[in-house]
Amino acid sequence: MSHPLLDALKSRVVMGDGAMGTMLYAKGVYLNKCYDALNLESPQLVEGIHQEYLQAGCELLETNTFGGNRIRLKAHGLEHQLKEINAAGVAIAKKAVEEYSKKSLKTAWIGASMGPLGVNSDPFGPISRDETADIYREQAEVLDKAGVDLFLLETFTHLTQLESAVEGVRSVSKDKPIVALMTVNDEGNSLLQESPDVMATRMNALPVEVIGFNCSSGPSIVLDVLETVRPLTEKYIAVFPNAGVPKQVGGRFIYLSTPEYFGSFAKKFVTVGANLIGGCCGTTPTHMRRVRDSILSTGHLGKSSSVLKEPTKAAPDVEITPIEKRSRLSAKLAAGKFAVSVEIDPPKGTQFSKALEAAKACKDAGVDCINIADGPRASARMSPMSMAVILERDVGIETIIHYCCRDRNILGMQSDLLGANALGLRNVLIITGDPPKLGDYPEAASVFDVDAIGLTKIVHRLNRGMDVAGNPIGKPTSFYQGVGCNPGSLNFDLEMKRLRQKVDAGAEYILTQPVYDHATFEKFLTAYQKFPVKIPVLIGILPLASLKNAEFLHNEVPGMQIPEETLKRMAAQTTPDAQRAEGIAIAREALREFRKDVQGTYVMPPFNRADIALEVVGEFL
Repeated sequence: MSHPLLDALKSRVVMGDGAMGTMLYAKGVYLNKCYDALNLESPQLVEGIHQEYLQAGCELLETNTFGGNRIRLKAHGLEHQLKEINAAGVAIAKKAVEEYSKKSLKTAWIGASMGPLGVNSDPFGPISRDETADIYREQAEVLDKAGVDLFLLETFTHLTQLESAVEGVRSVSKDKPIVALMTVNDEGNSLLQESPDVMATRMNALPVEVIGFNCSSGPSIVLDVLETVRPLTEKYIAVFPNAGVPKQVGGRFIYLSTPEYFGSFAKKFVTVGANLIGGCCGTTPTHMRRVRDSILSTGHLGKSSSVLKEPTKAAPDVEITPIEKRSRLSAKLAAGKFAVSVEIDPPKGTQFSKALEAAKACKDAGVDCINIADGPRASARMSPMSMAVILERDVGIETIIHYCCRDRNILGMQSDLLGANALGLRNVLIITGDPPKLGDYPEAASVFDVDAIGLTKIVHRLNRGMDVAGNPIGKPTSFYQGVGCNPGSLNFDLEMKRLRQKVDAGAEYILTQPVYDHATFEKFLTAYQKFPVKIPVLIGILPLASLKNAEFLHNEVPGMQIPEETLKRMAAQTTPDAQRAEGIAIAREALREFRKDVQGTYVMPPFNRADIALEVVGEFL
């Protein structure tokens, strides 16, 4: 089956939404109310919740139709309104997506939420398998006709009812994906004690594209089950866990699992192999923002990455600046010479004298350019563009400005880049950016209109004389644009696939994350050599200042992995001076070893210590 959602799942993690019932309850709807009937009674309330999830970055909305089958509706005396309730649920979700798309240029898939019957069916109850299939067929017909993109069969407690539900849905739709989700108890089994391997075997046999688990006692249990099931299936896997177990406080049910705790599991789900991640009972848009931040920190993207289509030609009557004429850095790399850059973070305040001193020391030593990070580790610092202008003006050394997608929409990005080009800045490194939760302002909103791939396309357009929409801008920009890559990524195949997409989008050089061991970089080089188009690679080198510094980078900085052998070498040194010297030695050894394989290096000295950077690269200048 070919479907846009399935195409997305092939290359990245897709983010679902969170709980609908939890949000309705939090907004004052009593538990004895039929939540599905709110599609007719309070459509604005339901649409508002959908909008909150879209603004949190969710890419898949579930319709408010979980209990929209005739058995559950009959308990409220509403079975005669089955068609109206389900059709309205789809219409509300579609309207939310349409309104959101007008403002953001993003979109989302609409999944038909279909829950269990609420009563036992064959072989444990009076409703036969054929009747069960017919009940789900009846609901699916309405949802399919209303225009859903896929079906989510969720929170099933035993496999037989799920199998009948799939049969009913598949009799209606042959070409829309089905996500089939079981719920498990604290031991990881179904409520009828079917083990994870049994569930995997039977769900593998179903005509569905995605299997997985939702609800349950929380993310920890679901992670345990995922670790068991992932090796047993080649299907895509979805996880939508609860935010823990609810507690009754003051007459209200409260889920005590914090958004931060819940979000931290998203990275673990990605590492184990989940393809679709969302939330169930107790989760809110705040929980899903934390999930999105965690997914982004692993290098995975949102649906927005595919918004921009690459133009096939340049704007008419423009002269594109050749790479070798864009900057001194581009000329040096185009000539096959080894280039050296040193990273200096912008200050947190307005005083930049230390940065000037460090940049001057680098220039005097023969360093080619200064890298300037953009809000590193999601902290508020001086604009890298402002600092770049100061360094190029007062020191005379060329700069590479980092530019991330986290804080600006595509209009702001274009304005910034046009301004940077007018100021004479030419070298730019395109990055997605660290999630705000990692920095000083964890509640700050993320934008992420596009990721690094989408922004690379934008810069490529500007260099060809076109704006984001493909309209001519007159004289084109002259950026020499680079991209990042993490050779030590936990999901190496995805990292290389994304790097290939960046190169295809117009990237012109690569800066890697810090490298410490031979095997990791050799693996990267071997994969990179298979690319049909190759661009210069500058290896990242980060001298370790101390054992404490190494442990911090390894455990608390996204994308950083320090090999165990390196940590042992640092731990073997007993004084601060000895540890600093060992860190420099390790960095120098790595650069010597890989010098023949790369076209340059960029050094990230701890604490902006230019003297440490120069000790590492002195022999290469």
